[in-house]
Amino acid sequence: MHVALYGATGKSGSRILQELLSRGHSVTAIVRDAHKVDSLPGLSIVEGDVSSADAIAGKINGADAVVSAYAPPADDTDQLLAVTQRFLDAVKQAGVPRFIFVGGAGSLEIAPGVTLIESGHLPAEWLPIAISHGKALELAKKSDVNWTCFSPAAYFDLGERTGKFRLETDKLLTDAEGNSRISMEDFAIALVDELEAPKHERQRFTAGY
Repeated sequence: MHVALYGATGKSGSRILQELLSRGHSVTAIVRDAHKVDSLPGLSIVEGDVSSADAIAGKINGADAVVSAYAPPADDTDQLLAVTQRFLDAVKQAGVPRFIFVGGAGSLEIAPGVTLIESGHLPAEWLPIAISHGKALELAKKSDVNWTCFSPAAYFDLGERTGKFRLETDKLLTDAEGNSRISMEDFAIALVDELEAPKHERQRFTAGY
């Protein structure tokens, strides 16, 4: 499979890149600075940005799937909305059959009809990005491209690659102690699993322990 990957230099994106390459997929990493990515077998590095749908479409032509691990600036998280719309438009324009993007945990439900954002349990500093991710998901739902939004658990950071986790759609996953977490390494496994064997086309899903 030929995958066009955005965000390959970030924490989650670099783990997704490693997982794709380890399974023998061909990856084109579209980055602003090619010097920030090491040359690896199966990897093509192309300089590009997300400034317009045309700019994206020109880099993803011929891909079997586009994966976005784009992260907006912390002081302007709503930039995510314009970028998500550009991705949706570009995927349609280029005729790429699959688009998967990394979402957020804030819009996942902790009880029927009650999201993590609405619960009041989310720390205030996480609210802006959580709300922006929720808005980006709504943009995807209005699109006619074959999208998938993959939301991590509430605690999402570097960790172990265990291969042992659970999947859900719109429900926040927690363990026996009430903790909601997934390592970026296991998140990458679940994302590539979804690429290889689609089960959540045109919907959101999540992973957690």
